[in-house]
Amino acid sequence: MLVSTPIGNLGDLSPRAVEALASADLVACEDTRHSGRLLAHLGLRDRQLLRLDRHREVSGAERVVEVLARGGRVAVVSDAGTPAVSDPGHRLVERIVEAGYEVRAVPGPSAALAALVVSGLPTDRFVVEGFLPRGGVERAERIGELVAESRTAVIFESPHRVGETLTDLAEACGPERPVAVSRELTKLHEETWRGSLGDAAAELDELRGEVVIVLGPAAEIVRPDDATLVRALDEAVAAGRSRRDAVREVSARFDVPRNEVYELATRRSDEG
Repeated sequence: MLVSTPIGNLGDLSPRAVEALASADLVACEDTRHSGRLLAHLGLRDRQLLRLDRHREVSGAERVVEVLARGGRVAVVSDAGTPAVSDPGHRLVERIVEAGYEVRAVPGPSAALAALVVSGLPTDRFVVEGFLPRGGVERAERIGELVAESRTAVIFESPHRVGETLTDLAEACGPERPVAVSRELTKLHEETWRGSLGDAAAELDELRGEVVIVLGPAAEIVRPDDATLVRALDEAVAAGRSRRDAVREVSARFDVPRNEVYELATRRSDEG
């Protein structure tokens, strides 16, 4: 049973989640100390705990399968929110399914969904990016993919790196791209900032508490019709550009593949 736990406010723990934890023979968790405190709060200090972080997920999965094979019940939790969403869990689920056992979920708190629905940004299509790579080519590639992302993107970030990430996003996606930045969701000092990436990068440096960035989708690019492109080509040639330079200039100006503009230029030349 994958059990969602509070992301800050203990009042968000559902009765069904409490029941699942109370009836479990084993609680597989990301951090035994963190989950131990939650169980103690519920009066379940006698629950058997198994640490199942990213480094132990594969090996720990075998222990879980053993318990299930004996007819036992296993509850899986992360430090906060829904297991397997930017937290350990998916490889465990894969192994349990492979072993022939049923997997169920106790839905509940999710930082990604909470930040998304309060952002004021489109929610009909979205993607959870989780934590971006800290640096190097991999980080540049991931951010590059977000430039043309047509869905709202949910990004997790540590408080002391949020300023750097907002700056990188503003440089890549443009300062006018809409964004919402939430911190301390469901807690006493919950706060959501809404505006543009440029303003966010300038105003938000290091924040306190857990942070979720919700990046608005890229603006839809409408391809100009052929008549508009031909007119732009004619204007460029009239201004003294060679056909090759005119094609390059119009392609960049309207963000249309160069081969398409070249085909129009060739057709125009044949007609002329």
